[in-house]
Amino acid sequence: MRRAVSFAIGAIAGLAVDSAEVANSGVTMRGIETRGYLRCGVDVGLTGFAEQGENGAWQGFDVDLCRAYAAALLGRANAVRFVPLTTSERFDALDNDDIDILIRNTSWTFARDVGRGFDFAGIAYYDGQGFMAPADLGVTSARDLDGARVCVQAATTSELNLVDYIETNNLAMDVIAYETALEGLAGYENGACDVYTNDLSSLAGLRVSLADPENHILLPDVISKEPLGPVIREGDAAFADTARWILNTLIAAEELGVTSQNVDVRARTSTNPEVQRLLGVSDGFGERLGLENTYARTMIGTVGNYAEIFERNLGANSRLGLQRGLNAQWTEGGLLYAPPFR
Repeated sequence: MRRAVSFAIGAIAGLAVDSAEVANSGVTMRGIETRGYLRCGVDVGLTGFAEQGENGAWQGFDVDLCRAYAAALLGRANAVRFVPLTTSERFDALDNDDIDILIRNTSWTFARDVGRGFDFAGIAYYDGQGFMAPADLGVTSARDLDGARVCVQAATTSELNLVDYIETNNLAMDVIAYETALEGLAGYENGACDVYTNDLSSLAGLRVSLADPENHILLPDVISKEPLGPVIREGDAAFADTARWILNTLIAAEELGVTSQNVDVRARTSTNPEVQRLLGVSDGFGERLGLENTYARTMIGTVGNYAEIFERNLGANSRLGLQRGLNAQWTEGGLLYAPPFR
């Protein structure tokens, strides 16, 4: 009898949650449409990912993802307001409805996904935590850092990972935490610590801003998995689907060879059924997401596919000069993979 009562109470609670989700479903998109622009939370300044130029214009990988979302949601890549946020501000801004989506070097973890009121829309960048050290320090591995002073950004997975690494490897390190990544970099540059730890992508972006980047090296050790992706508020199932499949569209477009240069031609001439579905020629996938059926054409035509965004901001010809690595397509030995458009 007690088990039956518990089951009934659980079922009623489940119905209440489902009802709340149904009531909230679509509220984010309605707010964006009413406002006429997307509010996108980004880093306060990280080379390659999100930074303002001398003319005040935003640029970077995360910035272009924000523009891609604006193009898909509203039909205009410039229909976006960038909201610079520190690490400590980012989740409060999302929770308080100050932004619609957070695209700011944020790792998908259990604790952030479960019980925090957030959903991740997928993985936009596969990263891992590493260490930057002066070349003349003479270290070749993180295992050589016993007794070192390490700068790290406070209240991040980087700080937690560092503590785990120290305990697991029985190392003695002096951990010096800073509020922001730039403050941590300043501490490292001024000699307050011997090495700096952060996500490898962040270290690459921070390294190029040093006075003599060539005098600093990234150690080969990778001590964590850091899947970075867009974050939205939990409870809006419709927007979660839309946000997830916009990112998938960018990834699938690269795999299928659809670029900013050929998107219109491919829409007219391709006989590939998946390309036809992706570009809104058949099956009305856009309408199912609450978007125009041509959303992918608009987005890719103005911002590009995943490869174009990566190469423009992070790739071999950019300031960071990063290889695709894990962020290569699955067909090229990487982890990048979009579910089928079918």
